[in-house]
Amino acid sequence: MKLSASGRENFYFYLFIMPWLIGFIIFALYPIAASLFYSFTDYDIISSPKFVGLANYQELFQDDLFYKSIWVTFKYTIISVPLTLILSLIFAMLINQKIPAKGFFRTAMYFPSMVSGVSMSLLWFWIFNPQIGFFNYILSWFGVKPQLWFLDEHLALWALIIMSFWGMGAGMLIFLAALQGVPASLLEAAKLDGASRWSTFWNVTFPMISPIFLFQLIMAIIESFQVFTPAYVMTQGGPNYSTRFYVYHLYESAFKNFRLGYASAMAWLLLIAVLIITYIIMKTSNRYVYYEGGKES
Repeated sequence: MKLSASGRENFYFYLFIMPWLIGFIIFALYPIAASLFYSFTDYDIISSPKFVGLANYQELFQDDLFYKSIWVTFKYTIISVPLTLILSLIFAMLINQKIPAKGFFRTAMYFPSMVSGVSMSLLWFWIFNPQIGFFNYILSWFGVKPQLWFLDEHLALWALIIMSFWGMGAGMLIFLAALQGVPASLLEAAKLDGASRWSTFWNVTFPMISPIFLFQLIMAIIESFQVFTPAYVMTQGGPNYSTRFYVYHLYESAFKNFRLGYASAMAWLLLIAVLIITYIIMKTSNRYVYYEGGKES
């Protein structure tokens, strides 16, 4: 059967996307569907899954460690995300100025974000070492005694929050690209009108980069909800569960306690939480996000 020109185009289109489509079905769509099914079962990998309905979800809301992991993740998010966004924007604005060796500083700021999570965790584990750590050495200049960072339940989470600033280079680079897209004519007009630097930033620069800020905010929140590697490598969720993040609790439920059904239920609750929070942010973003042609309706 001879195909028409449009038919041949369609044939070649599906032929070329077939490898991706097969990979998506096998490695993405099927695992998602399987995890939804397992969330309604009692499954320990060895034996066949047994359907238990909503029992896993009911048990979650009676699990003290489940609430503890939510609280730890919430504290991390509410502190780390705003500080990381603000610092990323500040450094982007500094590098956006006419300074010598701008390319070097841009590369130096971005480079740490390329380091893998495990390598970064091991590096910071040394930095926060109670005896020979660089951080305690700096504190000693100000007369502060050495701190047992990862051995103190009141400091361990703060250490991980400080560590999170290490990867702000990627966000800085995105903000820098947005700042370079702000029309110079608007900045010059504000300067001629006698606007201060803060007024220029708040009324000209920020509205122009607000869509990028919205994107960065959503991505940072989603990323903070999925913190796992630092807790796994450095603290094992301790001391006294002070760094037991939600995803770390999910991991232990699945691969230490072999409760895959329970862990799958946790994963779906995480997805629902991310969707709800993203929806709320998008619905309220019209208060501070501006697009071309004016404020978003």
